[in-house]
Amino acid sequence: MSEEILINVTPQETRVAVVENGVLQEVYVERTRSRGIVGNIYKGKVVRILPGMQAAFVDIGIERTAFLHASDVRSVTSAENGDGVSPPIHELLQDGQDVIVQVVKDPIGTKGARLTMQITLPARYLVYLPYSTHIGISQKIGDEATRERLRALVKSAIPEGAEDGGYILRTLAETAAEEEIETDIRYLRRVWTACQERIRTATGRSLIHEDLPLALRAMRDLVRDNVEKIRIDSREIYTKAIDFGIEFIPEIADRIEHYPGERPIFDLYSVEDEIQKARDRKVMLKSGGYLVLDQTEAMTTIDVNTGAYVGKRNLEETLFKTNLEAAQTIARQLRLRNLGGMIIIDFIDMAEAEHKRQVLRALERALSRDRTKVYMTEMSPLGLVELTRKRTRESLEHVLCQPCPACAGRGMVKTPQTVCYEIFREILREARQYGTDEYVVLASQTVIDLLLDEEAGSLVKLQEFIGKPIQLKVEPLYTQEQYDVVLM
Repeated sequence: MSEEILINVTPQETRVAVVENGVLQEVYVERTRSRGIVGNIYKGKVVRILPGMQAAFVDIGIERTAFLHASDVRSVTSAENGDGVSPPIHELLQDGQDVIVQVVKDPIGTKGARLTMQITLPARYLVYLPYSTHIGISQKIGDEATRERLRALVKSAIPEGAEDGGYILRTLAETAAEEEIETDIRYLRRVWTACQERIRTATGRSLIHEDLPLALRAMRDLVRDNVEKIRIDSREIYTKAIDFGIEFIPEIADRIEHYPGERPIFDLYSVEDEIQKARDRKVMLKSGGYLVLDQTEAMTTIDVNTGAYVGKRNLEETLFKTNLEAAQTIARQLRLRNLGGMIIIDFIDMAEAEHKRQVLRALERALSRDRTKVYMTEMSPLGLVELTRKRTRESLEHVLCQPCPACAGRGMVKTPQTVCYEIFREILREARQYGTDEYVVLASQTVIDLLLDEEAGSLVKLQEFIGKPIQLKVEPLYTQEQYDVVLM
């Protein structure tokens, strides 16, 4: 399956699109004013110990204090206590203590960033663990002979007399040459040496190491053998990408292209249209069925419906084919929208056990292409499938959107009729409490139209009951739910 990576750069933001066979699969957005901080290393200060949660809040110099759990404190993970149980947090940290921490999860919603004291530095083929001596290998590399070869390769590539440090070999290392592994090791040790110098000289809360910008990070983390082209529409970033590629990823340097076209790069594969569709609650399937996705703070629910699809043979076959198509689309939507946390899928009920098994396997295969770790359960007796997808950054909806000021994020607003009846009740309350000569109702055009049309009779009866005239006035800036009753 061939891929292309499109990189769109403006002074305000950088966007990266991963396109497989002409279809958008993933989108990454990094705004200049609000760059993600995952991977950044900080010198912070412990500001509060929470014994009941086995955690501490750490001030790293950003808007909200960050969260550090006892299991992420470096002295604990080395299992020095022997039984694998974390000592109490107050034995590990103290209020006011300076700590070197790394961000593993961006602030999301009202939650602060998640921290660890287990520092890691990623490169193309390796992840460096400065405080460890462990050499690990990606579980996706299954062949034992290959694993042993890679482990020996890393051990031989570590410079003589080098300080302790561990490594994890990424999946890409399976086909890496010895000199490429050595290049990564030299690069990572240079980065860590620079970090150590900053740690020694840093005073107070300060940034020690900042991860690469999105464009270069995409080249480091997203480029695989099946990536045919990396197209960049900025000459400046293209030049930086070429230099970065030649130094660290020479085998992809000839795949990097500058896109000078007048037509926006994201219009080449209708990426802009797909990003707009990714905000919709309803996702249409080619067969005529559809999905309904609802994202809440606790979980995301996905409902599968047959819609206009009636099939050609029988009901069971129709349901089976709709669910099979839905499985592929759901896997893509999870990547595209970057949905994380708990996800519940309500497939259409199927009678045959074999059909259920095939739908689950189709979903499992589709999810296997996801770069983010996904755990899937079997189908429950109610036809529900539970997923958990690791969440390290905001979903696409939360990056691009904010809660509606009219409905406060509910996704629903009161009907004009409901607002009319609220206005009537408000006028009755005012009439009982205050004396006035006239009432003026300020409301949206939709509500005023209803008061002058269908509810005109009710309005007349209300005026007769209170014995006062009621004037209506359109307030263009009011939402459908907003109104005021003014005493004149």
